[in-house]
Amino acid sequence: MTLAACLSACDGGAPPQLSAAAQIGKEIFHDTDLSLSGHLACATCHVPENAHAPTNPSAVQLGGKNRDIPGVRATPSLRYLHLTPRFSFDREGVPSGGFTWDGRAASLAMQANEPFFSLHEMANTGPDEVVTKVSRAAYASAFKKAFGENIFNNPQAAMGRITFALQQYQLEDRDFHPFDSKFDLFLDGKLALDASEQRGLALFNDPEKGNCAACHSSARRADGIHPLFTDFTFDNIGVPRNELIPATADASYFDLGLCDPDNIDLRRSAEFCGRFKVPTLRNVTTRHVFFHNGKFTDLKEVLKFYVQRDTDPELWYPKAADGSVLKFNDLPNKYHENVNTKEAPYDRKLGEKPALSEQEIDDVLRFLATLEDGYRIKK
Repeated sequence: MTLAACLSACDGGAPPQLSAAAQIGKEIFHDTDLSLSGHLACATCHVPENAHAPTNPSAVQLGGKNRDIPGVRATPSLRYLHLTPRFSFDREGVPSGGFTWDGRAASLAMQANEPFFSLHEMANTGPDEVVTKVSRAAYASAFKKAFGENIFNNPQAAMGRITFALQQYQLEDRDFHPFDSKFDLFLDGKLALDASEQRGLALFNDPEKGNCAACHSSARRADGIHPLFTDFTFDNIGVPRNELIPATADASYFDLGLCDPDNIDLRRSAEFCGRFKVPTLRNVTTRHVFFHNGKFTDLKEVLKFYVQRDTDPELWYPKAADGSVLKFNDLPNKYHENVNTKEAPYDRKLGEKPALSEQEIDDVLRFLATLEDGYRIKK
């Protein structure tokens, strides 16, 4: 099935039947036997009933042979990734696109590959191990029918088909991009937002107030598709260090995002250090942790941080022995200049009035709740 066909299904009507590859991808997505522990599948962390995101409040998830090895980044939702472009730079040198928090994966298939071999996830030693497990699965005959009777004789090719199947499942299954929130119905003229939701939307869009739409566009795309609430760019907003991540026990450890040492193409690009992918805000009210390091577990606290980071930094960062506030404490000092301090609401100064009041924050929260999938009009 083509991507165009998948997208046309989002406009309404009955969901299309999944292709053979996508049906196999669905089996793989839920198969815990493909992990070294035998208890971890894609669906374990990307829970379909929770917008394909974790259901627990842990900053990072556990994996490995005994499911006791912690990761280093929060697990994102897999919803609404189907239109993500490949990583690239625009004419002004602004990076955007790609998958994962640092954009290193060029496709959904490439994104699906890494968890199979990551020590803190499924922890397989190589393609041979994964392919052997698939060859013994209940869906092995369907896999051979779709990809060739001798496909398991070539582990590299079979691994490519495994990740391709996962990609097709995410592209074709409408559950990954249903576009059926209250806001979608509002855009289609099927209902009106209430007064608080309307105020929240206005504040969300206002470049002098929330200015959220600067990165999380709320307007229909040029191709007519409803907004994804991300512009696929990367930003550095100085999120506080999360000491609940075991890796941070080492004071010299920093997750540098786009210029992380594992991101081979950009690891020497100092100006990008500390930038992370701007995620979609669809289903944001169903999330249990926020930001790349899962620092916050309450969405209202996230909004407060946005508008009070610079006006009241002592609320968000620890203090040094001399009483000074250690702003941007999850970045080495040499990268502090990379933090976004120019766009609203980050352009406020110490002691100034935050861009949003308590009531305005509540209104924005009410609007964000309209982005949750599965809204049903009351009759």
